[in-house]
Amino acid sequence: MRRPRIRTAGRTPAALAGAGPGPAFEITFDGRPVRALPGQSIAAALWAASVLTWRTTRVNGRPRGAFCGIGSCFDCLATVNGQPNRRACLLPARPGDVITSQEGDGHAGLVR
Repeated sequence: MRRPRIRTAGRTPAALAGAGPGPAFEITFDGRPVRALPGQSIAAALWAASVLTWRTTRVNGRPRGAFCGIGSCFDCLATVNGQPNRRACLLPARPGDVITSQEGDGHAGLVR
């Protein structure tokens, strides 16, 4: 019978691969600072900051956030640096990014 392997500090996937996150940086969500790590998606950074919804649906205004996490469902759309309809689950967070909640199709407050 096999014994389960115990995960210790030296046997984590990050340690085995010799990987570790770089220093944290800041992005903003609706004017509030959010901490993010290099390689983290915007959705992951928002989740880590306990933000679960960042858009509302067009018809009934229901809250939405990340659902599938792989870019298939479009529930994670957000306005990023002034560009609406960006998939937060696929977009890597970058220092200084400004994310705002998106209402409906994301074009209501934009000058056309």
